[in-house]
Amino acid sequence: MKYLVALLFQIPILLFAQGRTLDYFITQAQQTNQTLKDYQAQLASLRLDSEILNAALRKPQVNFLSTNSYAPVINGYGYEGAITNVANISELIQANRNFISRGNLAAQFGTISLQYRALLDTIQLSQRDLVRTITDQYLTAYSSLLQVDFNKELYELLKKEEVILKKLTQASVYKQTDYLTFYTTMQQQELTYLQAQIQYNTDYLTLNYLSGIFDTTIVRIDSPQLENIVSFNFYNSPFYTRYITDSLRIENERRLIHYQYRPRIGVYTDAGYVSTLQTQPAKNFGVSGGVSLTIPIYDGHQRVYQNAKLTVQEQRRQNSRGFFIAQYQQQVVQLQQQIRATESLTQKIEQQITYTRALIAANNKLLETGDITIRDYVLSINNYLAAQNVLTQNNITRLRTLNQLNYWNR
Repeated sequence: MKYLVALLFQIPILLFAQGRTLDYFITQAQQTNQTLKDYQAQLASLRLDSEILNAALRKPQVNFLSTNSYAPVINGYGYEGAITNVANISELIQANRNFISRGNLAAQFGTISLQYRALLDTIQLSQRDLVRTITDQYLTAYSSLLQVDFNKELYELLKKEEVILKKLTQASVYKQTDYLTFYTTMQQQELTYLQAQIQYNTDYLTLNYLSGIFDTTIVRIDSPQLENIVSFNFYNSPFYTRYITDSLRIENERRLIHYQYRPRIGVYTDAGYVSTLQTQPAKNFGVSGGVSLTIPIYDGHQRVYQNAKLTVQEQRRQNSRGFFIAQYQQQVVQLQQQIRATESLTQKIEQQITYTRALIAANNKLLETGDITIRDYVLSINNYLAAQNVLTQNNITRLRTLNQLNYWNR
């Protein structure tokens, strides 16, 4: 037993070192989170997509084209020369460019811009999820730390009283059985204190893991400072702007469909060597140029179906937006009510703790004079322990509720 106690006390060796704050863990998590890093890489990729599209639509495309064939006639056997020309040599440098209207060009770039905007909304929501997760685990660890502090305080109190009670028992003021009852209670409290330390260690290391911190050192964490955000513009948050982005995406796709059915014109030019090697092959160097024109006429009403599909998407977007707004408003009101309820309950619990603490102080004096039974003294300790646990859990519940509210209102 002594070896176990010594071992357990060695685990939280830095438990009372300099504390770490909630902001520290959130910052570490944001810097190491692989999902956020992946989103940042996707943003960089979209910026490159914009450059690729700009190069493809605004700049001419130059290619080297080489086509070489030879069809010999041997002893009168071979392909018809009038068809194959016996030889066909083509070495060209060709440049071409398709002309796109400004509106079509804007719609093409709008697709990438809206993808970029949608990804920014996703990043903000992922950051909120990460902050909520880290904060929730921080509160779990902080709750365990409060249990450590309280159980240590109670254990030290019992240990101090045990010394007095032992002397009174030796003086026959209390029975030996009374002393053993109290000593058993003190031992139970010691184990509770050690278990609380182990639980804090576990919760703290889990917090490190979620934050991407590779460190097994156990230190204290500070009291979480959570702000109750009451002034918040929901319609500027990513919860709502993602619906705006989706609406813009649908409208942009309509424009792209419209431009698909507009006439398309392009030009090309080439220069090089084209010859059959039959007549003056040394003089078959030259240039050429041309214009291409495409006018859509009929495609089986695909345009109508594509627009109808976008109409369905828009209706679904509007229904989803309305449902989400109603859910958001209900959720926020419910969380605010829970916070007020826990704050009201906290005042009552603190009053009860004040009474139980005063009762313990009075019983301490009675214990020193032998005017209280051990059973009644232990009962007052248990009442204080129960009230303190209720207060801790109520405070943590309030902080968890506030964390949920800040998730929506941050």
